[in-house]
This record gives sequence, C-alpha cells and structure tokens, in this order.
Amino acid sequence: MNPSPVFFPVPGRAALAAAVLAIGTASMAAPVCAQDGTGTPPEHAQKSSYGSGWDCEIGYRLQEGACLAIPLPDHAYATGRSYGTGWACLRGFEEVARARCEPIAIPEHAFLQSSGYGWQCERGYRKEREACVEITLPEHAYLVDDATGPGWACERGFKAEKNACLPIVVPENGYLTNSAYGPDWACERGVCRDSGALRGGHRSRKRRS
Repeated sequence: MNPSPVFFPVPGRAALAAAVLAIGTASMAAPVCAQDGTGTPPEHAQKSSYGSGWDCEIGYRLQEGACLAIPLPDHAYATGRSYGTGWACLRGFEEVARARCEPIAIPEHAFLQSSGYGWQCERGYRKEREACVEITLPEHAYLVDDATGPGWACERGFKAEKNACLPIVVPENGYLTNSAYGPDWACERGVCRDSGALRGGHRSRKRRS
C-alpha cells in the first residue's frame, strides 16, 4: 500500500502580511549606519564640523558603516584625512613604502630643516648628492647663501674668474658699478662721451663729421 500524501497548510494573506510587518519593524529598530556619514553614528564617530551628519574621529576611518582604527606605524601620527594612508611621519622621520617611518639620514656638517622633513648643510658647506662638502674660498671672497652657485662671491673691486677673484681694472675717470650683471665699471658723467675713453669695457664710437 502506498502512503497517503501529506498536505501542509498554506498561510493566508493575513499571516503573510503579519510576517512582513514583523521583519520591517525589526529592521527599523536596529541601528543604521550609512556610508555617507548620515544615520545613527557608530562608535568613534563625532558630529560633522560641516553641515549635518557625522565623521569618524581622528585616527579612525569609515568602512562598511563603522569607524575602524587606522593602523599607525611607529613614529607616525593620524592626519584625519579620508584619503591616502591617513597618517604622516613625525618630525625627523620620512615615509618609506607607505608602510613605515624611518629616521632621516643626516650627513656630517648638516642639520634638520625647520620643517622637519629634510636637511641642509651648515654654513661653509654645500650639498653634493647625499653629503656636505666644504666650500673652498679663494682670496678676496666671502660666503653667500646660494645653493645653486659655488657658495661664495668676490669682494667689491674683484670679479669671479673660474675659481679665483681677480681685480677689476678701472681706467682713469671710471668707477666700479658694483653690479652683478653687465659692465664691471662705467665712466664718470661727461667724461667718456667727450674723450672717447672706454665705457663699461667697450670703446665708445665718435660720430664722423
């Protein structure tokens, strides 16, 4: 003999409506954390400083509706930025491979810059690759703060020629211009034009009558 078929009762419309209502009520009762900083704020969230809503506290980042702690390497601090690593290295350290902070290597005769993110050579030295080399001053020269040049300039009355300071020869009735560009000297007013003497290193031409 074959067994008799078993029939399960089908819920009516009223029962289905009650089940849907129960699910909706439960979902409304649970806290909702939106990805855009709206809704119920999660743990480690604070009121947004711009408009309504909330933001994660410094050191935390929004992820899947929650504010999760940003892993900080040694010698780093949280920046509060929502992009990038979310952290930066402390003064005297530099970021390596976006994963760690290592001390900035400072060569001999150098010091840490005021920004804390680089180094510069002491006075009397100039940077060559990753070292500080002493500046050799020729006679009649003095130190200048110019990282692009030799690090020195000639005294008044002298001009730089290769690695030396040579005296500027000023003719009679001439004077030093003390100019970094152009002629080293010029004629006194009214002299060169009348006498045809050199002017600024070039001989002035007289008009032919």
